[in-house]
Order: sequence, then structure tokens, then C-alpha cells
Amino acid sequence: MKTDPLFGIHAKALTLRAQRAGILASNIANADTPHYKARDLDFRAALAAVEGRAVTLRRTDARHLPAPDLLPTAVALRYRVPVQPSPDGNTVDPHVERAAFADNALRYRASLQFLGGRIRTLLTAIRGQ
Repeated sequence: MKTDPLFGIHAKALTLRAQRAGILASNIANADTPHYKARDLDFRAALAAVEGRAVTLRRTDARHLPAPDLLPTAVALRYRVPVQPSPDGNTVDPHVERAAFADNALRYRASLQFLGGRIRTLLTAIRGQ
């Protein structure tokens, strides 16, 4: 899958950022759930997987189990290493999760603004104004 020459990686980035927002929101929602393990999306790995640059699994022997078709987010979904896990086994740090959520939202908005600018440029070119 090639990068779109008009929109670049921003169209794919929007989808991945939306998925990451869901993962981070789930972490925040489960901050008080015992034994909940916080997860995050390795954005670079997910973007590489979407662009087809990721390592794929393959069978080297007919007796091996077939490799599942993994979504880019499944390839890049990682458990967060806790700074200080709680006594009940929960690894969510609400401050870290909120900061990651805010950073992700800011980057989502930047990609959205970039795409909006490109679309406005196209409309100007089409209208000839």
C-alpha cells in the first residue's frame, strides 16, 4: 500500500490516531479495575504496518500453525510498562494516560487541519478562484 501522493500519511494517521484514542480512553475508564493492564499503540509500528513496511509472519514448515491476518493495531498494540503499579495489579497511571490522550488528540487535530488545507486547495483549483 503506497502513501497517497495528495494527502500523504495523514489519512492513514487519522484512522490510527482514532484507534489509539479508543485504547487510551479504555485505559482511563479502567483506572480502578483490579488487574487491568494498561495498553498503548506503538504508532510508528502501526503506521509502518499500514504502509506495508512491517514484518509479516509466514509459515516455514507445513506443520506450523498458519499465521493469523493481523490488523496494524494488533501488530503494534503493547502493554504499557507501569511506573508504579498499584497493589491490586492495575497498571493504569491516570496522569500518564491523560497526557498521552491529550498528545494524541493534538496530533489528530494537526493531521485533520493538514487534510482540510489540502482539500481547500483542491477546491480552489477546481473552482479557479
